[in-house]
Amino acid sequence: MKSKADAVIIGGGVNGCSLAYRLAKKGFDVVLVEKKYLSSGATGACGAGIRQQWSTRENASLAIQSVKIFEQLSRELCQDIEFRQGGYLIAVHDEKEMKQAEKNVLMQRSLGLKVDILKPEDITDVVPILDVKNMRAIGATFCPTDGHANPFKTTFAYADAARKLGVEINTHTTVIDVKATKKVIRAVVTDKGIIQTSVVVNAAGIDSKSIAAMANVKLPLIPFRKEIMATERLQPLFEAMVISFKDGIYFSQQKEGQIVGGIPIPDEKSGYKTMPTFSFLQHMAQTLTRYAPVLKHVNLLRHWTGFYDVTPDARPILGEVKEMKGFIQCNGFSGHGFMISPMVSNLLTKLIVDGKTSDVLNSLSLDRFKGKKIEKELSVVG
Repeated sequence: MKSKADAVIIGGGVNGCSLAYRLAKKGFDVVLVEKKYLSSGATGACGAGIRQQWSTRENASLAIQSVKIFEQLSRELCQDIEFRQGGYLIAVHDEKEMKQAEKNVLMQRSLGLKVDILKPEDITDVVPILDVKNMRAIGATFCPTDGHANPFKTTFAYADAARKLGVEINTHTTVIDVKATKKVIRAVVTDKGIIQTSVVVNAAGIDSKSIAAMANVKLPLIPFRKEIMATERLQPLFEAMVISFKDGIYFSQQKEGQIVGGIPIPDEKSGYKTMPTFSFLQHMAQTLTRYAPVLKHVNLLRHWTGFYDVTPDARPILGEVKEMKGFIQCNGFSGHGFMISPMVSNLLTKLIVDGKTSDVLNSLSLDRFKGKKIEKELSVVG
């Protein structure tokens, strides 16, 4: 392990690996440390969706710019990340939801996004297997440029490209302490050695709170278990991701044919819970087959858990901590870190290399929780 680096990134998910790659392209000497293996956290457990339809301007902007990067990322990294754009169909169930959907679409269109509000009779034109009546949908929104990518292949492609640029990636390496002197970052202590550095990026997912505490920084993160399932492979049935904020369900058909989706179990409480539950299987099966009765006899093959690292406003914490020079936050994604990772790594690279901030970074800094009015992201599912 190197004893010195320009930047140390803690966390081997898609955000950590993409940032390592971007920084290395700018000539930075980067060391990345991951306590397990690459994609072992939220990245590897996510549903692989990439969505631009959000209620807050910051999330929508980050997602729109990220999709532009995703569209050419396989070519840039010289590996197929299996990015495809089949769209996202978001079910709307009542007039209150419709008013919010109309407000969201107006904002999204102002950012240049192509998104439509569908009538009930138009929903099956997008996803033929849906039972609109049993879904209790009065409409939907649809963006055709939303889509999917393989989170494992994306992360490994970033990591491989980063290594070629000289990044040292240390897996199965635990961070023990983050050292600072007079509120300036000095070093990262691991179980394999000490790395002297002036920049530490905290991209450790649900462990970000404990990493920050090492530097006497408090993060308002709460872990929530999320469960996901995958079925046997089927012939192609639909291309779009289907989600409902009211019912909490999301599901899509992957490139290989399996249906992948999730839903919160009733009365789920926060905490570090890792075991899958039978109540999820029951709730998911009941809701999924209500939405798409044709899936009633499909076999489920896999069922796993992951975590959302949730902030009070369901928006990420990005940028430098004002009270700790060189301590960069890249966490609190609240379930949508994969889909905005390309633009997040671009913005943080500009901040770290050139000291350039932006309106998005300013609005998503940790400082926003200090007695200020916050705008909550309403378009969270799963």
